[in-house]
Amino acid sequence: MSNYTITVSETSNPAIVKFEANHFLTKHTSYEYNNIDEAQNSPLAQQLFYLPFVKKVYISGNFVAAERFNIVNWPDVQDEVAQQIEKYLNDGGTIVQEAIQGSKKKIPVTVYAESTPNPAAMKFVANKKIVVKNIEFKSIDDAKYAPMATELFSFPFVKELYFDENYISVIKYDVANWDEVTIPLREFIKNYLEDGKTIIAEDAPDLQPEKQVEQKKQFDNLSDTSKQIVEILDEYVRPAVASDGGNIEFQEYDEASKTVKVVLQGACSGCPSSTFTLKNGIENMLKQMMGDKVQTVEAING
Repeated sequence: MSNYTITVSETSNPAIVKFEANHFLTKHTSYEYNNIDEAQNSPLAQQLFYLPFVKKVYISGNFVAAERFNIVNWPDVQDEVAQQIEKYLNDGGTIVQEAIQGSKKKIPVTVYAESTPNPAAMKFVANKKIVVKNIEFKSIDDAKYAPMATELFSFPFVKELYFDENYISVIKYDVANWDEVTIPLREFIKNYLEDGKTIIAEDAPDLQPEKQVEQKKQFDNLSDTSKQIVEILDEYVRPAVASDGGNIEFQEYDEASKTVKVVLQGACSGCPSSTFTLKNGIENMLKQMMGDKVQTVEAING
C-alpha cells in the first residue's frame, strides 16, 4: 500500500486550493463534482463535501482541488483538510469507483506526431475533429472547462497546450526529450479520442453564443485598416502558421506608428524562429499588401 503525503498548493484563483499527493490518484481521468449528489462514485469527494465550506471538488492525476464558499479563508482550514485527505488515503479509502463501461464500442482514431520549427513543441494530428474553435492553455488553471487538457497537464513535462481543429500542440519543459515522451503522449491522445471522452465542456465560456456575438461586435468596431489586416492574416498567414502547430491573432493596430501587434499561440509562441517569421514573412507581406500603412509587426508573446 502506498504511503501518501499531501502538500497544499495555491492556484491563481484564491477560492481554489490544490492538495497534491506524492502518488497518482487517478489513471489519466479527471472528475469534477459540484455537490455531494454528483459525487456518488467518489467516497473521497463525498467526505470533503461534508465540510460546510467546500463548494466544488476536482480529482485528477496526483491532486485533489477544492473550491470554497466565502465563509472561510483557505489559510485557516487548508492544513486540516490536507491532514484529513492524507489520513483517508493512508487508511485505504476509495478515491473513485470506476464505472463499468460495458460493451461500448471504441471509434478507431489515428494520431501521428509531427515536429515543428519550435524544438520545445510537438504537433499531434488526428484524423478526426478535436475542437470547433482553437484554444490555448498556458497552465492547468486555464483548463477548467477542458477535461482533456487537464489530464494532459498531469504529465509533469507538459508546459503549455494549444488545441486546433484536428491537432494538439504540446509545449514541453526542457527536462524531457521528445524521444522519451512522444509515444506516451500519442497513445494517451489516441485512447482519449477513441473513448469519446469530453474534450471541451459544453458550458465553456468561449463556446457560448454571447461570446461569439461579442467577438463579431469587436471586429465590427475595428477601423477599416485593422479589418483589412485581420482579413490578410486570416487568408494568407494563419494557414501557414497552423501547419507549424501554431496560430496568430490580431491584437491591435497603431495608426500613428503604423505598428501591427499580434499574438502568437501554440508552437509559434516562444519559437526561436518566430522573430524571423515576423520580420521576413508577415511584416513584408503586410507592407506589400498595405502599402505605407504598415511599417512594423510586433509579437506580444512570440
